[in-house]
Amino acid sequence: MRRIVAVILLVLILVLALFAFNRYWTHRFDPLIARQAAIYRVDPDLVWSIIYEETYFSPWKTGKDGEIGLMQVTPTVGREWANETGMRELARQMDTDPASLLRDPERNIQIGCWYLEKIREQFQDSPEAEVRMIAAYNAGPSRAVEWSRPQSPESVQTGAEFIKRIDIPSTRAYVISIMQRYREIKGSRTSSAALQQTSPAK
Repeated sequence: MRRIVAVILLVLILVLALFAFNRYWTHRFDPLIARQAAIYRVDPDLVWSIIYEETYFSPWKTGKDGEIGLMQVTPTVGREWANETGMRELARQMDTDPASLLRDPERNIQIGCWYLEKIREQFQDSPEAEVRMIAAYNAGPSRAVEWSRPQSPESVQTGAEFIKRIDIPSTRAYVISIMQRYREIKGSRTSSAALQQTSPAK
């Protein structure tokens, strides 16, 4: 009997430790995300959801097409950012050693948020712009613009209709997965705020 109780306690401790570590792992960059998202006027929850999908918060990861770091930024996007922001030293570094720059979590998130802001400017007047932003982040803005064209001039394309038009299966799955996670975060925040408003004042 004592052995069973000890085993149960051990399992509970391991589950709690795993939960605590997972929470630490997935939220340790939250201050960086919040800071850079505020600078570039993008939703930090969307940035967090993209990082979760891209690398599960692993700064060292490299993609099959040369994407680097937390947000899987390509050296091409990194060079665009350095040139547009006028940072000559960083532009030189992007030319000679992009990997070391893009593996830095803060710099990677900064460039990723800058790129998301550029994408958002193209789709900010579209309904459910986040769906289009995510698709553009994964497959490129030109493809997202093509998928975003309504069937007729009078019609307004919903987010669900946009997703149906994505003809790259991996991009469609990517968008659906991130949007599901993003909506869950938004839903939990809304529920939490509602509970705080309805709880009696002390």
